[in-house]
Amino acid sequence: MIDVRCICAIGQRGQLGLNGQLPWEGNTDPLFVEDVTRFFALTMGHVLIAGPKTVASVPAFAFEDRTIDVIRSHEDPEAVLARYPGRRVFVGGGIAVWNVYAKYIQNWDVTRLPYDGDADRWFDPAWLVGGALRG
Repeated sequence: MIDVRCICAIGQRGQLGLNGQLPWEGNTDPLFVEDVTRFFALTMGHVLIAGPKTVASVPAFAFEDRTIDVIRSHEDPEAVLARYPGRRVFVGGGIAVWNVYAKYIQNWDVTRLPYDGDADRWFDPAWLVGGALRG
């Protein structure tokens, strides 16, 4: 069985994104820096699959010590995950990807950061039980 996980950070009200990036992008407060450091430490040696925008934001050094694969939300998630038998796979964002992969994610590691500003993308708590809210 493939170990499928997600590690992400959200703001105080579930904020995920603003104008195509993290709303707190570039914040040098130690809590924000620690969160990024922790992300790269936990994913080291494993697989990170994510949409093209998320992968484009990954720094060059990260490609040296983890497998990074660009995926699209229209790809069959079972076929994508089957590429990595016996590996731990972290599913990176964005929302379209999590809408498809939520039911495969066995462990959600969500950090709530002290950000309470604007956002145009939000964490959907329905992902935690395997899918997006329908309405």
